[in-house]
Amino acid sequence: MAELGEHSRRFLKALAGETRQQLMEAFGGNVELTVGQVAERAGIAQSTASEHLAMLRDGGLLTARRDGKTVYYRADPAGIAAALTELQRYLTVCCPPPE
Repeated sequence: MAELGEHSRRFLKALAGETRQQLMEAFGGNVELTVGQVAERAGIAQSTASEHLAMLRDGGLLTARRDGKTVYYRADPAGIAAALTELQRYLTVCCPPPE
């Protein structure tokens, strides 16, 4: 029996929210953004943006680096690819395509 790994569970949970899906669009083109920049672009409070970014980071969709007091976020292609590979394996085992 196929089991979905923790990485993929967190990945799916992070993408389950419409706001988080919209926030991910801001990271296209390998752009790096601060919480304040994300909040401004999305029209949400910084605290709300911070919560969403933390969930996206936990889900393996973003990486973060600190420079002094500022945290910069960027899409994590390796984390995204790993989760998608795991999901594909899971779906192939649990729900194989018809022959």
